[in-house]
Amino acid sequence: MTANLQELYQEVILDHHRRPRNRGTLSEPVHRAEGSNPLCGDRLTIYVRLDGDVIAEVAFEGSGCAISTAAASLMTEAVKGKTVSEAQVLFERYHRILTEDGGEADASRALGKLAVLSGVRQYPVRVKCATLCWHALRAALEDRQEVVTTE
Repeated sequence: MTANLQELYQEVILDHHRRPRNRGTLSEPVHRAEGSNPLCGDRLTIYVRLDGDVIAEVAFEGSGCAISTAAASLMTEAVKGKTVSEAQVLFERYHRILTEDGGEADASRALGKLAVLSGVRQYPVRVKCATLCWHALRAALEDRQEVVTTE
């Protein structure tokens, strides 16, 4: 990754940390799940309202590190308007770029803005921060009632 691209990615992450999109609750969420990353102290709640199989609205609240907050903000933007299955495919691609060697360029094109978090792969302990919101989203969509953890 070039220095300029890395700087741009860092700026996007900081912007989403300082001014998270879709932070708050939904007036009538259909699905809800809590997530916790005990290692870092990140805690969040994901709220989702579906229109049929489409994610019509999604929001989050909680506290966490810059990576966790930015990831939740970027995730909410990325999945809004997608079907549940499209969101699942997006999570699989996102998780792959954070955990597997190779294929970053192809995955980055498919991920759009989510690709800014690809550098987290260099810091394995931070991958949990970047994926907590996705695990909570999956739990919300599956109506699981337990708190999702990264452990």
